[in-house]
Amino acid sequence: MLGEDYPVTVTNFVENIKSDIYKNKKFYKIINYPQVNLIYSGINPESNFFSDKKNQILNKIPPKIPLEITLKKISEPKYKYNIKDPAEIENIKNTFESGSIAMVKSGKKNSSSTEFFFVTNKFPELDGRYAIFGKIVKGFEILEEIDKNDIIYEIKIIN
Repeated sequence: MLGEDYPVTVTNFVENIKSDIYKNKKFYKIINYPQVNLIYSGINPESNFFSDKKNQILNKIPPKIPLEITLKKISEPKYKYNIKDPAEIENIKNTFESGSIAMVKSGKKNSSSTEFFFVTNKFPELDGRYAIFGKIVKGFEILEEIDKNDIIYEIKIIN
């Protein structure tokens, strides 16, 4: 269960949803590789602004959270730790598959607290370098159709 495997990342994302910070935000960057697309959304740090619940613009930079990676046989996530060793990469609990959702990195050892991205196909080159905290389970065809500047109208938490 991703909430247990990535407690800081999932808690942060859920709090962002409850605060409506993603409401009416654009998918601001899409990188098209031959085998995979990376689709970015959230609060673009280049703007140095983000909104509160009332959509009032606050002039501050979103905080960072620690990079969080979980290995199969370890109960606690590793924090602020990039996994590069091929033997360790084989033991990562969650790897980049079609529809994976991960936090954008903010420096070598931190994740953004507001930016996230999706991948449209398996992308093992990113394994161990980003906190994967979710996966598209329904509506994958919609993910494949997202274009730059499409808007997130609302994100709902379904239990």
